[in-house]
Amino acid sequence: MKKKVPETRTECTKELLAIKDAMDILTGKWKIHIIATMTYKGTPLRFMDLLRLVEGIGAKMLSKELHDLEINLLVNRTVLNTKPVTVEYELTPHGKTLEKTINEMRLWGALHRKKIIAK
Repeated sequence: MKKKVPETRTECTKELLAIKDAMDILTGKWKIHIIATMTYKGTPLRFMDLLRLVEGIGAKMLSKELHDLEINLLVNRTVLNTKPVTVEYELTPHGKTLEKTINEMRLWGALHRKKIIAK
């Protein structure tokens, strides 16, 4: 299947704008890692579960990143009526559309690691 190549500058600009939009939402050290963790776990995760699973992130940064992902409709935050209060996070249907992208990144990363180690 042939890739569609933009024919005009306007088409190219629109495609680059779409990439910029995606990068604005997903950029940073942690967002992709958080989304990938939620993708592979597949179930709602509590804050402390995410803090443990996303190795190296601090509580304050995790809270900020989850808030950003929630604002961009990628993550749902549910407060459960328990004592003490429990909060769970899960990908929204819109967030789950990133699964294919996450998987492609995983495949590319494994290939890249193999190539670099073989050097």
